[in-house]
Amino acid sequence: MGAADDRIAIEFSLSGGEGADCVEGRKLLLKIGPITTHIYLNMDKAYEDDKTREIARVLGYTVVVPPKSNRVEPWEYDKEEYKYRNEVERFFRRYKEYRRICTRYDKLDIMFLNYFIFALIVELLKLAR
Repeated sequence: MGAADDRIAIEFSLSGGEGADCVEGRKLLLKIGPITTHIYLNMDKAYEDDKTREIARVLGYTVVVPPKSNRVEPWEYDKEEYKYRNEVERFFRRYKEYRRICTRYDKLDIMFLNYFIFALIVELLKLAR
């Protein structure tokens, strides 16, 4: 899931639970494409692999992700900017309030995605009040 803040989803896809998050993250970055303005890309450690960071840099993002503790050559990152990653976490928390999304009741991916889109619309309508 790509999110701009705690309310706005940019792009999302559904993947199997057995796959690595970084692989799906790379697909989403490529789907969004290159950017023309300065944007920080706050990611958690699941996305700190070299390939994901390189794709993000090539697309024009300023990557903000801490290295895992077992990295041989760790890098510096903007700790102040990384604090804003909680906005994305709040986005996920908001949609986990929808029990059907949180527990993944739907057996078919299309049904799950449709309900997720419905939840996005409901949350956007709450903003319009």
